[in-house]
Amino acid sequence: MVIVFSKYLVPKGYVGIALFPFVVLRHKGFKADTVLVNHERIHLRQQLEFLVVFFYLWYGVEFLYRLIKHKNRRLAYRHISFEREAYTHENDLDYLRTRPFWRVLRYL
Repeated sequence: MVIVFSKYLVPKGYVGIALFPFVVLRHKGFKADTVLVNHERIHLRQQLEFLVVFFYLWYGVEFLYRLIKHKNRRLAYRHISFEREAYTHENDLDYLRTRPFWRVLRYL
């Protein structure tokens, strides 16, 4: 994992994004936020499991499905299976040590 800082790569309204193999944070101050960094590290693991390209394809398709279902961008984002796993376990800093392979499938 490589942490980089860029306010231009992080979408408006967010403070970080995982773009394998990078965790991109909006400002240097967010590096100290262990919960945020853990959330993004969970996404990096998910990206590896889905061979990166398939992660982004699935993420996009699932977002569109959830957007049609919920008719609300924020709600659609929060209901994406990848985000549900990351938000559920972001406070557990040991989660990635014990996380089974493809655990995200449990959140579909």
